[in-house]
Amino acid sequence: MNANIHPMSVVSSDAEIGENVVIGPFCVVEGNSRIGDGTVLRSHVVVGPNTEIGEDNDIFPHATLGMQCQDIGYKGELTRLIVGSRNIIRESCTFHRGTAKGGGVTKVGDDNFIMTGVHIAHDCMVGSKIIMANCATLAGHVEVGDGANVGGFSGVHQFARIGDHAFMGGFTTASMDVLPYMKTAGTREARSYGVNTIGLRRKGFSEETIKALQRAHRILFGMKLLRDEAMKRVDSELGNIPEVAYLLDFIRKSKRGIIRG
Repeated sequence: MNANIHPMSVVSSDAEIGENVVIGPFCVVEGNSRIGDGTVLRSHVVVGPNTEIGEDNDIFPHATLGMQCQDIGYKGELTRLIVGSRNIIRESCTFHRGTAKGGGVTKVGDDNFIMTGVHIAHDCMVGSKIIMANCATLAGHVEVGDGANVGGFSGVHQFARIGDHAFMGGFTTASMDVLPYMKTAGTREARSYGVNTIGLRRKGFSEETIKALQRAHRILFGMKLLRDEAMKRVDSELGNIPEVAYLLDFIRKSKRGIIRG
């Protein structure tokens, strides 16, 4: 093992530490955990048991990854946290392990920028290339799609979903599903404010795709059509566009309902 472990850290003999890992002072790495090659724990980081962290992550002081969930029904079952690679995880973030009734695992993908104080609760499924700003909070069983942007101090209800490339403004309260590609904001009564045009352009989405999503949003929420009628019209006119097809599928699969325009 070619790792740089500070003598004032405590690393379990049952932990698997990859090549070129740096563990700074006052860190704790518990048993049955794995830290992938090139990951850096700067200082005061706690990695709980049954936690897997991928390669080349940069984890800042006082982050706590893989401790038991905040669920009164948890009875000590073996559950896990899996974090991917190349994530930036800033100060005081908390990612919790899953619950037996929720599938037993919490997952966070790759290339995410997770800012100070973010909380990811048990059984969440968080994708890749996501930005979560300071103190954003995911309750249990939340799904976050790839490329989403979750504003600071936002709160997301249990079992809610955030679609791919969704943009949530700061302080948003999401008690229902957040539409992909759209801007959503609001504290007590969040609303969808249409396509995140600037954000999608920055990510390289074509003008054709952006215009199709704009048209879909207008049909779904701007023409006062019944939901089924609006969905059929969008599918007929624009269903050949993959992003529109995903938007329609996201709406169809919603269990909590969607935040509308």
